[in-house]
Amino acid sequence: MRSGYARPMPARPEPDAAPAPERERSRLRLSRWHQSSYETEAAMARQRAVLSRRVEVLGPEEDAELVVVTSGRRVDAALLDRAPSCRWVLTTTSGVDHLDLDELRARGIGALRCPQPRREAVVEAALGLLIEGLRRRSVLSARAAAGTWARAELPELPIKTLHGNPVGVVGLGEIGGKMARVLQALGAEVLGHDPRGLPPGVRPASPEELVRECVALTLHCSLGPGSRGLLDAGLLGRAGPGLVLVNTARGDVLDLDAAVAALDAGRLSFLGVDVFPEEPYPRLAALAARPDCVVTPHSAGWHERLLEDVDRALDAAVAAIVAGEPPPHRVC
Repeated sequence: MRSGYARPMPARPEPDAAPAPERERSRLRLSRWHQSSYETEAAMARQRAVLSRRVEVLGPEEDAELVVVTSGRRVDAALLDRAPSCRWVLTTTSGVDHLDLDELRARGIGALRCPQPRREAVVEAALGLLIEGLRRRSVLSARAAAGTWARAELPELPIKTLHGNPVGVVGLGEIGGKMARVLQALGAEVLGHDPRGLPPGVRPASPEELVRECVALTLHCSLGPGSRGLLDAGLLGRAGPGLVLVNTARGDVLDLDAAVAALDAGRLSFLGVDVFPEEPYPRLAALAARPDCVVTPHSAGWHERLLEDVDRALDAAVAAIVAGEPPPHRVC
C-alpha cells in the first residue's frame, strides 16, 4: 500500500562521497521492494516506525536512495532502472545471490547484507541435522513407528559422535565460522573449505578431502560461480561411505538428485536439506518419506524474534549510512 507516504526527492550522494550535513542526510529516502510471506503487515508497520526515525520511509517499490529487499527479489538492471536515485541496496538476508553485484558495482551502488539475525538459528538447525544423521535418529524413529524395538540392531548402524571425529564445513563466513566454533566446543576436529580464508583451529581441506575424510559435512557458503553445483555427482561419488550431509546454504550448491543417488549407493548415510534448487520443491514428499533424509522448507533461519532482529540490523545499517560511517556487512 502506498497511502501516507511522501513523494520522491532528488538523488543523494554516492555511497563513498564525503558525509553531507546532518540536515541533508536526514532527508534520505528508503523503500521496500519485496515482502516475505512471513512478514505481516504489523511487522512491516513496526519496521517503518523504526527506520523512519532516521530517514524518510516511502511506500513499496518507489524510487529512493536506500532500497531494501529480501532474497525473493532480484536486484538487477531492470530494478535499478526503476530506482535511479538508488545509492544503497540493503538485503534483509545473509545470502546475496539475488543481487547482481557486477551491476551494482558498475553503477557505484553499495550493497549490505544482514547475516546476524539468522546466524544462531541456522547454526542450531544445521547442528540438529548433523546430530540427527550421526545418531541415526530418524532411522531408529522409523523402526519405532513400525513397532520394532531396535536396540539389538545398534551395532549394525553406523552411529557416530561429533566428539573426536572430523567434521567438514564449507563456507566459513559469519554463519559457517560460528558453526566451526560450536563444533570445536563439542570436541570435533573441524576441516574447512573457503577461498576467503579459514578461522583459527580449522584445518584446510579441498572439497574432495572433506567428503572423503569427514564423518559429516555441513554447507554454509554463499552461492556464486565457484560454489554453484559444488557437490555434484562426481564429488559425491567419492564420498564416505556413510557421510552425513547437511545443506542449509543455497539449494544450487548441491546436486540434489546426485545426493539422493549417493544415499541409495551408501555413499551417504543421511541427508538433511533445508534449501532446494526449486522452491517450493515439487518432490518434497518423496524425500520426506525416506528414513535417511530430513527436509525442512527453507526454515533454518527462522525464529520467533527474527523480524525484530532484522529491524535492528537494518536500523544499524541505516544509522551508519546517515552518519557517513562505514556500514556493517558491506558486500560491495
